[in-house]
Amino acid sequence: MAAPDTAIATPPPMIANDAVVLGMLAVILGFVFWSSSRSEGFWKKFYGIVPALLLCYFLPALLNSFGVIDGKASGLYPMARDYLLPSALVLLCVAIDFKAILRLGPKAVIMFLTGTAGVMLGAVVSLLAMQAIHPETVAGETWRGMTTVAGSWIGGGANQAAMKEVYEVDATLFGQFAAVDVLVASLWMAVLLFLAARSEAFDRWTRADTSAIEEVKKRIESYQSEHARNPSLTDLMIILAVGLGATGLSHAITDPTVAWIKSLPAEWKLEEYSLTAKFFWITILATTFGLLLSFTRARKLEGAGASKIGSVMLYVLVATIGMQMDLGALIERPWLFGLGVIWICVHGGLMLLMAKLIRAPLFFMAVGSQANIGGAASAPVVASAFHPSLAPVGVLLAVLGYALGTYCAYIVGQILMRMA
Repeated sequence: MAAPDTAIATPPPMIANDAVVLGMLAVILGFVFWSSSRSEGFWKKFYGIVPALLLCYFLPALLNSFGVIDGKASGLYPMARDYLLPSALVLLCVAIDFKAILRLGPKAVIMFLTGTAGVMLGAVVSLLAMQAIHPETVAGETWRGMTTVAGSWIGGGANQAAMKEVYEVDATLFGQFAAVDVLVASLWMAVLLFLAARSEAFDRWTRADTSAIEEVKKRIESYQSEHARNPSLTDLMIILAVGLGATGLSHAITDPTVAWIKSLPAEWKLEEYSLTAKFFWITILATTFGLLLSFTRARKLEGAGASKIGSVMLYVLVATIGMQMDLGALIERPWLFGLGVIWICVHGGLMLLMAKLIRAPLFFMAVGSQANIGGAASAPVVASAFHPSLAPVGVLLAVLGYALGTYCAYIVGQILMRMA
């Protein structure tokens, strides 16, 4: 017989005012970005070891773990989830320049899509492997947490948060997989940077033709000079209007859509596919609106910093997610890191195989991989390891990942649910 529930009195947090908490989160994010931008001294060495993104999760989690704030009782995460996340998806997808991506040549796109396939395949293989090696690790609802890693490793933080809501991932489980995500992804990025310093040997191994990369450098420099501009107040207000306007439209369409789907025959079991989940439709619609806007003149808003504003919204969301984490739970399931390592090895192995088959330069393999795994925050870092002017290539491919992340991670979730 189960033990009766006992109410344990939890002391109130030191700070319960959400306005104060939001200010603290803003200061934390500002400090992390300021310190990570230092080009020399202690901070350069520190961030050479500790990823900045990890601190954006970890510092708010410390506040929650030590009772300074109560993340679960705060209304900040629902606000960021419902308003900032869809807006970030819109603004990040508006930046997509399909013509520029196609001009990179088929090998760049093939390697990027191979990376996406590697993440999807890696989820399946790692789950099967852990079921054989250590079944307790993947028992129960663990598959739900894996969907958030799939969202992050195909797209980014926005897609990760979307999967958290779509598949109703518990905050503790999400925190565990957020740690797996950041630490394993950082380890993989270190591997790619190590390879970048040995690109000539790699390209000899694959017998790659690197002349296309020189063409890419010239095209990127031309694109930057043509579109970059100092944003005016009008630019910023239009960017805000596009992001929040599309978010409002997504919410407006979602309510009647969900009501209609719920009215359909119950034997169709549409709820099993998350089709009755409001947040599923909000994220799908926001992503779709962003993609449609990328074919219009709205795409020129990227020159004024549309994706940067989307990233600001995204990092506020990251901080509000972090403030719900229970850090003590991270050490309770160390085998989850083994799951992540197997997963990333499948991704990396598939990338190496495809690079060899199509004779792709290491640049396309490394950036295509990091555009998936690390997203727009770190793909430019890997790209610039080859040449500073190539950093935007990482951004272009990573933004494409934002468009695929929601759809592909949702498919992964459906597969994992049936496997589990």
